[in-house]
Amino acid sequence: MTTRRAFLGTLAGGLLAAPRIAEAQPAGKVYRVGYLTAGSVTANPRVLEAFRQGLRDLGWVEGQNIVIEYRSAEGRFDRLPDLAAELVRLKVGVIVAAPTPAAMAAKNATGTVPIVGVSLTEPVGLGLIASLARPGGNVTGVSYSVGTDIFGKDLELLKEAVPKVRRIAVLSNPDSPAQPLTISNIKSAARSLGLQLLLLEARAPGDFDGAFAAMARERVGALFVVTDPMFIPHRTRLTDLAAKNRLPSMFTQRADVEAGGLMSYGPNFADMYRRAATYVDKILRGAKPADLPVEQPTKFELVINLKTAKALGLTIPPALVGRGDEVIQ
Repeated sequence: MTTRRAFLGTLAGGLLAAPRIAEAQPAGKVYRVGYLTAGSVTANPRVLEAFRQGLRDLGWVEGQNIVIEYRSAEGRFDRLPDLAAELVRLKVGVIVAAPTPAAMAAKNATGTVPIVGVSLTEPVGLGLIASLARPGGNVTGVSYSVGTDIFGKDLELLKEAVPKVRRIAVLSNPDSPAQPLTISNIKSAARSLGLQLLLLEARAPGDFDGAFAAMARERVGALFVVTDPMFIPHRTRLTDLAAKNRLPSMFTQRADVEAGGLMSYGPNFADMYRRAATYVDKILRGAKPADLPVEQPTKFELVINLKTAKALGLTIPPALVGRGDEVIQ
């Protein structure tokens, strides 16, 4: 059984105008859209359906007035440049790229085809855009957070759930372009919370066992997984390993908690992908990416799995449970 409540976060960079459902579509043409993901198209069907529904709400129907070319790197970032180049050769009108590694590959492949990035982390720092309000160039879209401190919030919530924890393992993928900035922020947050970190990396699923063996040796008290496209198809394995090692775990996506993780905090990804459809609509109608401010998410969600907590012998503070947007019993 679940309970849900939504709340709004801070919005920066300008909110897009409301969808113009009643506006007629450009007549007599079928538009081709590229969809490039660093992960898997099938690994998170909820967000893909949210994107498609967002398009349908705006009058864009696959097979009628729009064709979507799907390309997935399946967590292998080295495949992204070829996949992006393939979409450019297909002369798509816009490329939807998620998350940051896919957007960077698309930008490297073309300076002219409009790119709608989704779940972008540090897009200014990584050179994807000039600024949130005035992106410039051919990239716009929806960023991952309202600031890098979102990762510090993840640690703060994990400590609130496990008050006695002093040392936390952080698992990330060093091949992610945003990883250095993310880890820097996590270190800063850990210092302010009085936490020690064990930083561990995994480039491939074959690295998971070694990482968890290191957690056991170092006797960490909890785990924070910095969700990555490579991790997503293996979320059940990661949550199983956390349970086997009796580690309270924090993730950044709801699906990881549904798979057995303890908690997640981050933007509502379905909402983010719906908003991405609004950018596609504007661009197909003639808007330039340079003129469309990068939107930051307005909906964040805290998801808690009380069934997992019980299996760990952990009692989540009632005040924290009360703040949960979704509580899995």
